[in-house]
Amino acid sequence: MRLHTLPHHDGSQLYSPGDTTTPGGRRVVRVRVPTGFGPVASIVLRVLVDGEPRFSPMTVETPATEPGATWWSGALTLDNAVTTYRFLVNRTDGTALWLNAEGTDTIEPVDTQDFRVTTFTRPPAWATRQVLYQVFPDRFARSAAADDRAAPSWALAADWDDQVVHTGPDTPRQYFGGDLDGITEHLDHLTDLGVTLLYLTPFFPARSNHRYDASTFDEVDPLLGGDDALVRLVEAAHARGIRVIGDLTTNHTGDAHEWFLAAHHHPEAPESEFYYWKDAAHDDYVAWADVPSLPKLNWNSAELRRRFVEGPTSVVARWLLPPFNLDGWRIDVANQTGRFGTDDLNREVQRTVRATMNAVSPDTVLYAESTNDASRDFDGDGWQAPMSYAGFTRPLWHWLRRGEPHPRHHFGIPYEIEPRYTAAELVATYRRFTAAFPWPVRQLAMNAINTHDTPRFAERADDAAQLVAAGLSLTLPGTPVLFAGDEFGISGVNGEDARTPLPWGTEPRLGRAYSALTTLRTGSAALQDGALRWLDADDDVLAFTRETADERVVVVAARAAATLTLPLSAIGPVLAAELTFGDVAVSTDAEGLTVTTQGPAFIVLPAPSTAPRASRSPEPAHAAAVAAH
Repeated sequence: MRLHTLPHHDGSQLYSPGDTTTPGGRRVVRVRVPTGFGPVASIVLRVLVDGEPRFSPMTVETPATEPGATWWSGALTLDNAVTTYRFLVNRTDGTALWLNAEGTDTIEPVDTQDFRVTTFTRPPAWATRQVLYQVFPDRFARSAAADDRAAPSWALAADWDDQVVHTGPDTPRQYFGGDLDGITEHLDHLTDLGVTLLYLTPFFPARSNHRYDASTFDEVDPLLGGDDALVRLVEAAHARGIRVIGDLTTNHTGDAHEWFLAAHHHPEAPESEFYYWKDAAHDDYVAWADVPSLPKLNWNSAELRRRFVEGPTSVVARWLLPPFNLDGWRIDVANQTGRFGTDDLNREVQRTVRATMNAVSPDTVLYAESTNDASRDFDGDGWQAPMSYAGFTRPLWHWLRRGEPHPRHHFGIPYEIEPRYTAAELVATYRRFTAAFPWPVRQLAMNAINTHDTPRFAERADDAAQLVAAGLSLTLPGTPVLFAGDEFGISGVNGEDARTPLPWGTEPRLGRAYSALTTLRTGSAALQDGALRWLDADDDVLAFTRETADERVVVVAARAAATLTLPLSAIGPVLAAELTFGDVAVSTDAEGLTVTTQGPAFIVLPAPSTAPRASRSPEPAHAAAVAAH
């Protein structure tokens, strides 16, 4: 069956109105059943309570106010910190279908892919409305003051238009001298792009251009302008309505860090418990990815927790408070933090970080890197949103990259030839890797096309495909991510090569398109907070809606020449296209919508929402629930 004919639910306000986080609190859940699915005899809500399934009947909402679909309602209570649920849809012909967060299936699904609702504190309301722009400070821009700073002893000084060294031992040593005042001087560029959230990779002193090998967490690198430069940047950004988050390495420090220097060869030092040692003399040590400059932190240490993540005097707190006033953190290598051998303190660390942030600056956001399946670490109790490549970046590349074979790429999977997905496989992958996230996590998950750790997408795609990718980043649930230079069409064969200094003085050839997309995003409640319902996906084209009770947006994306027809019952009466990229023909009639593309294309069509608002909520069905025994 086509996707638009299948029953649908997600955790958005349209399908689960209310936002209680109170244990024992009540949540309504709704299911939309298209007429094209066929007659339904009943829908049963299955909730896992204390590890045991409970089943309760749902009821048809009346009056039915949406042409072409029937809505069913039920209710559950937050009996556990994480409550999981799914639906059993019984047809009148005797067949049945399960509906969970990964989609629909005729066989019984596993609990790990069920919908989730939690009692955890929600991220700040502002966070879902952001357009994020990532800056690698050494390569963004130089202020005049940078000319007066001598290159450090570890560095190989480079001119701004030099080729980037992207292989070999000199890769982390090449130093272009970008600084924080250089970013401040170009904030108007970010404003023109529609950026609302600036993400800075590390600004602490280090012995590399990437600065993930911090030598202290107590000051801003003088090469970037020092503490005062960060204060100037944040104040200037805030004045323009742009928030700023920093980047923190909770998995490791640099081997020149003051803590490590105090402990190396000194087992009697208090800091010796901060790291993992391979010998009693504390000469040899465990390093992240066996890179000697990145000794791994041992989170069994209470003193490490106190200094780094716990309380108002910790590193985490210091930069959120005046005079710096950062708006949050992105945590580097979050999936490996606290994990080594039989140790797994990851959840303890992330909860402590979030508790500190809640105590000293609760209106802040906490992103965290997780390169693969992030489901076990992201239920919202600690890290609030993943920077993960599995759910968005990888499948996007597999679908949109040029068709010629490519050898394996940066994502670390040893393909002999990188696969090429159909649109249906893109959608299936996206659903698989986002299914276990509660809706507040999905709303913030970073939709990165590329980052400082990846090749540039421009290396594998032309401008037309890049705009399709940007369109999906900005219209799917989550935080859209631009890596500085995307707007200029910068290419790069690997992550280091992608860190090319921005070519100021040249026209950002994709800048106007990005501005149009960000304007659309920031002006649409549906694109910021609305439900996601997939409509269709085959080989070369996909379509979905984002929707609130007041607004519906239809999105169509194609990678090649394609024709897509959607019935009126699936989308409602669409209006004229608000935004199109590519060679596109759109026609509507009483039957529905037809979109024809001649190549890569991206189309956004507004439509009035026909979804009914939730009626008076049904009472929780616990008394009538039937335990599964």
